[in-house]
Amino acid sequence: MQLTIGDVRLAVLDEGTGTAIVLLHGFPLAKETWDRQAAALARVARVIRFDLRGLGASAVTEGPTLMELLAGDVAGVLDALSVERAVIVGHSLGAYVTFAFFRMFAERCLGLGIVCSRAVADTDDAIAQRHALAERVEREGLQPVVDWYLPKYFAPEMYERAPETVQRVREIIERSDPRGVIAMLRGMAARVSSEDLFCEIDVPLRVVAGLQDEIAPIAFARRIAREVRSAKLDVLDCGHFPLLEVPDALTASLEQLLSLAEAPHTF
Repeated sequence: MQLTIGDVRLAVLDEGTGTAIVLLHGFPLAKETWDRQAAALARVARVIRFDLRGLGASAVTEGPTLMELLAGDVAGVLDALSVERAVIVGHSLGAYVTFAFFRMFAERCLGLGIVCSRAVADTDDAIAQRHALAERVEREGLQPVVDWYLPKYFAPEMYERAPETVQRVREIIERSDPRGVIAMLRGMAARVSSEDLFCEIDVPLRVVAGLQDEIAPIAFARRIAREVRSAKLDVLDCGHFPLLEVPDALTASLEQLLSLAEAPHTF
């Protein structure tokens, strides 16, 4: 379905019934990356996915696309679907949005999932790299983004063992609107650290890390899990893309998060 949230039209999927869980995709990807998890979770929960503004089948708006703006879109989607509270899960970029959503709408969070991401802001070098990549996309189109991200997404053996999976992700990237990719790169560069939230998170938090993740090394996940008292860490044998590399293991982790979110808890 298409929902108009404020100034943007978003492509949304709403499947299943029960406790709501929102699955937020990575960069520069789309909601389809969650297909395996959504199909399983929809048997026991209400699964909500949408393409973040500027990516997938959602409309492009003027950038930079700030994480706070995306968090507002999540709240708008929940409002449109009459969902008061939900478990919010994000992969990579989606986890930046998850942290921003908790900062702005903590009372609406039943639980949080951080998949292959980090809480810290970009270093000066990383900010410069994002801006340089955005400028290259302006000049050259999407190929520089494909060249930078695709070789880093998966554990090395995936490129030989599952070339069809790699190709599927390539096609998702190549369908992106360059304007949306540019706006998102600049928005990610501008994001603030979420480390100050560690002492405030009072709902179940599942942190998932890939043992071979080149983009978000496991040390970032270990720090979140160590400093948030409600956190549990799952280390999976994969790269940056457990959604497609070890889909069943990630589904099991999220099922456990749902169970914790639905049970009484005190942290």
